Amino acid sequence: MKEINRRSFVKKSGAVAGTTLAASMIPWTVSCSNPSDKIGVALIGCRSMGFTDLKAFLEEENVDCIALCDVDKKILEERAAEVEKLKGKRPQIFADFRKVLELKEINAVIIGTPDHWHAIIMMLALEAGKHVYVEKPMGHSIEECLAMVKAAAKYPKQVVQVGMWQRSSKHWFDASDYVRSGKLGDVNLVRAWIYKGMGEPVPAQPDSTPPEGVDYDMWLGPATLRPFNKNRFHYDFRWFWDYAGGAMTDWGVHLLDFALYGMNASYPDSISPGGGCFLNKGVIETPDIQQAIYNYPKHTMIWECGLIPRLGPYGMHHGVSFAGTRGTLIVSRNGWMVTSEVSNKDSKKYIEDIPNQPAIGGLKEHVKNFLNGIRKGEKQNASVEVGAQTAIISEMGNIAYRAGNLLHWDVKNMKFVEEDANKFTKLSYREPWKLPVV
Repeated sequence: MKEINRRSFVKKSGAVAGTTLAASMIPWTVSCSNPSDKIGVALIGCRSMGFTDLKAFLEEENVDCIALCDVDKKILEERAAEVEKLKGKRPQIFADFRKVLELKEINAVIIGTPDHWHAIIMMLALEAGKHVYVEKPMGHSIEECLAMVKAAAKYPKQVVQVGMWQRSSKHWFDASDYVRSGKLGDVNLVRAWIYKGMGEPVPAQPDSTPPEGVDYDMWLGPATLRPFNKNRFHYDFRWFWDYAGGAMTDWGVHLLDFALYGMNASYPDSISPGGGCFLNKGVIETPDIQQAIYNYPKHTMIWECGLIPRLGPYGMHHGVSFAGTRGTLIVSRNGWMVTSEVSNKDSKKYIEDIPNQPAIGGLKEHVKNFLNGIRKGEKQNASVEVGAQTAIISEMGNIAYRAGNLLHWDVKNMKFVEEDANKFTKLSYREPWKLPVV
């Protein structure tokens, strides 16, 4: 994937107003120039990956947790107690993220909410003068992703990092360098996959009242008002279009990112859908088996996922493979390896096999990169441009699935050629919430 700056990304997408473009030309500056400066952070969305992120932050020197925010009072109290045990100081707690953004002692916010909240909170946090570490997928629609890039351009003094922590894992780049070296020969097929290994379908649940202590209206926020259902709450929100995009946006943004990067590719010419909700039909909405075929001028990129089975291509739970005329490289969070093709003429290998090269780096390095961005102006490994492009391409696969047909992408105007598909590129927001205007 070609590295592009914030200005060129937004300009290319056709989404820049004159004032935003001018703002993006301001030299990058940050509020904490001294590495010894203490950074006050707040976590918004405390249950799962957000709290994992926070713990990584608190392992670094001169980082204080000022506040926690969550709509589930039970989780909020539990996390506050854990932070107090870790740091010897209890953070302030809030149910409404807007109260958090008012605190002047907070330098940065971590956004660990369900996906449908990411864009609104990130943009309001930037407006409030905060640096932002936002979990992936960066946005929940193509429109949101483009708006988030514009917002980051409007507030260049704030650092934004997307929680795509594989961007701070060296072995993914080592593998990509090998792919780009040409040693694999012509690479015409790239695959990325996740097989979740859930083992059995999601059990149907009746609508019910929200658990005690949960502000369900705030949890829904901009999403459509629906009766509370356990299957739509906490981890399982991933399987409903109102809040997320299934495995495609949950894992796809990690894996498709390097499927793109290894090939120095960006947006495809067209996308073909496949799959369906077979074993979970009527219980969840996103597919439990899914394929998306992304067509490029010189190669095909295939995404595939399965919620129930555990083993995917090459007997692996997840990974990215680059199949060339001389050999195949496979990379995952466990490392990377190369297997040579064999000549039909003399059974000789074309290239040297490479045994598994171990994984290097991850979340700790990603958090350190973000903090160094605040203190030293260090370039972010997963910038808003990176987060937007990969989230948009993941959204394309879901939109092709929902539209049910082959779609073509107009990169100049950042829209589908098939107008009917463009209705899936935007969300409807429940009052009083709306996507901030940049």
